[in-house]
Amino acid sequence: MALYLDNAATSFPKPESVYRAVEQTMRTIGASPGRGGYQLAVEASRLVYETRVALADLFAIEDSSRIAFTANATEAINLALFGLLKAGDRVVTSGMEHNAVARPLFALQEMGVQVVQVPADSQGFIDPEDVKKACREKTRLVILNHCSNVTGTLQPIEEIGPWCRKEGILFMVDAAQSAGLFALNVSALAIDLLAVPGHKGLYGPQGTGFLYVHPGLNLKPLLYGGTGNASHSLSQPESMPEHLESGTVNTPGLAGLKAGVEFIAETGIEAIRTHERTLLQRLMDGLRQVKGVELYGPRDFRYHGGAVSFNLIGRDPAEVGFLLDHEHQICCRVGLHCAPAAHRTIGTFPRGTVRVSPGFFNTVDDIDCFLTAVDAILSRPEA
Repeated sequence: MALYLDNAATSFPKPESVYRAVEQTMRTIGASPGRGGYQLAVEASRLVYETRVALADLFAIEDSSRIAFTANATEAINLALFGLLKAGDRVVTSGMEHNAVARPLFALQEMGVQVVQVPADSQGFIDPEDVKKACREKTRLVILNHCSNVTGTLQPIEEIGPWCRKEGILFMVDAAQSAGLFALNVSALAIDLLAVPGHKGLYGPQGTGFLYVHPGLNLKPLLYGGTGNASHSLSQPESMPEHLESGTVNTPGLAGLKAGVEFIAETGIEAIRTHERTLLQRLMDGLRQVKGVELYGPRDFRYHGGAVSFNLIGRDPAEVGFLLDHEHQICCRVGLHCAPAAHRTIGTFPRGTVRVSPGFFNTVDDIDCFLTAVDAILSRPEA
């Protein structure tokens, strides 16, 4: 069986309870939530509501109706950016963003939105003072990823968010790589918009995610259509979450997401982080001891998430990834990881890197197996 080390893309395997929840929902409920008053439809609606509440508890969100379900974090980010920004607005972002942020901002820039990019250092860190300086001109929004999907760099959002709130600037966080791994309290961090995928650190299925919208902040919907209520009106409902949730939600997927969130609550974020940090430390220490390895990102584990990028000197990362897969049955990702700006920042554009991202269900033996494979590739004659 293959050794999976690509949890930054999608966590795998999932807790057993997630698989059971998806199957049970498909087999025993099957109906669409909010699309009928009969028992099965009510049961589906209850399941969706309970998922919303479970997420609100995890992220310290006071009103669960401020959570709008999406298919992934990318949809959540687009929903926020296109729903909020208009020509003449000014946005501050960073040189470490994923294309899920960079591409919508580029499209909005062509529509008259001003986008200012704050540079990061060679380890991917953003200085909060640089963000503050970039906001000297009137700024509508600051948007940052909490944790890089390339280097694992953890950004100081605990300092930036409250400062933005004090200055009257909206603060949005892309938590694709940190949700489920680090405690995120939207009130304490002064987060106005939070984009989260369900299929990574929350252990849910692909096709799930959500956007949190701070009370009093009204976004223009990205989609218009059926919401299950107020069907008599041609106008989109104004109340959340229906205002941003047109069409039938992924009920089986949300059942799995609920089970994933419950797994986190039962296991504890600290326990999850402690285990993953043990793996991360063994991985990075092991790579540092291998002659011929270039390692990128933070050196301090307190500021590092779960993604580790490296290259073998003189080797194409695509070749390394191919050999890991075909000769050692190890799954990891190579290339630019949909984040070319981050690779420009750390000096690996356009070739990219090999990215390894252990997860909660990996073991120390898995890491040792990976390090042995790297040694074997280094000792192998170049193609």
